[in-house]
Amino acid sequence: MGALAQGASSWWSPSLWGWSPEHPAVLPYWLGAWALQLAPAAWAADFVVRIPFGLLLGLALLATWYGTYYLARSPAAQPVAFAFGGEAQPTDYARAMADGGVLAFIACLGLAQLSHETTPALAQLGFAALLFYGIAALPYRSKAPHVAIFAGLLGMGLSGAPTMAMLYLLGGALVHWLDREPGETIQTTRSARIKALLALPAYAAVVCTAAYHLDLWRWKVEAPALSWGTVDGFAQLLIWFTWPAWPLALWTLWRWRWQLWSRGVHRHLAWPLWFVLVTVLATPLGSDSDRTLLLALPALATLAAFALPTLKRQVAALIDWFTLLFFSGCGFTIWVVWIAMQTGVPSQPAANVARLAPGFQASFSLLAFSVAIVATLAWAWLVKWRVGRHRAAIWKSLVLPAGGAALCWLLLMTLWMPLLNYAQSYRNLVQQATPWVGPEGCAETGSLRAVHLSAFQWYSGIRLVAADGESTCEWQLSEPTENMGIRPSVDAGRWAPHTLLRHPVDRAEAVWLLRRR
Repeated sequence: MGALAQGASSWWSPSLWGWSPEHPAVLPYWLGAWALQLAPAAWAADFVVRIPFGLLLGLALLATWYGTYYLARSPAAQPVAFAFGGEAQPTDYARAMADGGVLAFIACLGLAQLSHETTPALAQLGFAALLFYGIAALPYRSKAPHVAIFAGLLGMGLSGAPTMAMLYLLGGALVHWLDREPGETIQTTRSARIKALLALPAYAAVVCTAAYHLDLWRWKVEAPALSWGTVDGFAQLLIWFTWPAWPLALWTLWRWRWQLWSRGVHRHLAWPLWFVLVTVLATPLGSDSDRTLLLALPALATLAAFALPTLKRQVAALIDWFTLLFFSGCGFTIWVVWIAMQTGVPSQPAANVARLAPGFQASFSLLAFSVAIVATLAWAWLVKWRVGRHRAAIWKSLVLPAGGAALCWLLLMTLWMPLLNYAQSYRNLVQQATPWVGPEGCAETGSLRAVHLSAFQWYSGIRLVAADGESTCEWQLSEPTENMGIRPSVDAGRWAPHTLLRHPVDRAEAVWLLRRR
């Protein structure tokens, strides 16, 4: 992103010192570069590039709410009318279901980390949710759904997922064409359907053309070896990544099974089910299983929301108690480890931190501590509200899962942020080279991988020079072999090994600092 903003890379083929991005995408890097160009110079660059990705997460939440809302407006999704009236109005019922869908989306454990990263996966999630909303709202609005569908398709294509976008669109077109549910607010005329179905292939043609010219059709199908370990790993990923939405989604399919096997297509089940099935089937075929599965969460949360009207009181109570114990236990553990880091008591957690993160020095932040206290008190109030007597809400069973997930993530990002940053960041590895090379010195890049290349460019003042045989730099940075030796490609007659720079936590992360003979 910095290279694009500074004009050191082509906008049509983003790269860093000749290294192409790990994922074939352009739009996420454009967003970060545009943010860097528009933001004031005094703002930290790493904060600036997070802004558009935070907005993409907000887009995913908003699109999930509206997608669930319009699917719940479907006549087949509405509750049975009472004999003497008094049932919820269609719009009120749909809003309550949409609230439940967003809460289920927030509660999914797989959303926690990946939704806070500046990666193409988050861009794909935001635009996939936008496409999900567009198909859901297509029978109810004339312009907004078409804008959402085209923007979602184009965004997914430019973010490195054109294949997934086309598969989603195929299912959405079939659902829209085969849906025959009557309703005053639904555009059921044949002409309206034909106009919509003529527009969808046009959108797809534009996206496919753009992806072809930008060389974004590089999604590799890698069939995993069929073994018990592979099946077990995939099953565990599905269970924890989509928890707690997947059991509620299965309950929805069971309780609404008569609609699944009926002759007509019911869009409130067919559209999210297609979205989930395509993603789940594609997950084991790609290199990043968890990032692919992330795209299924908006549709899975929608299916989970449709389970809420049919949940029995005992099941809702079980969800509440399990969630209360699980997230309260997680929050308690985070607090205990933080206290141990600050005071050394209890001794065992403090010893574990010292063993897993050697050299880490704990620090105290009044702001982070205050935010963590407020979050913990808010969790206590939420628990009190849930067990108290109040007007029943259809989404009440998902309040504690969503609130608990938010609590634990917030505690981690405040109390444990210094520890996690020490364990995950490349800062400590890179800064080991500064005393030798000097803040104003230069070093050849040698065989550095993109991840180490960007770390040295960001965390050190060392001037990096391409290894073209013409530089006069005294130092060279090179990747080690698997056994931490010098690579055969290094010219031993010109370069002598000086220091092996190693990450303090992940010992497999290392870089050789070579000195010119």
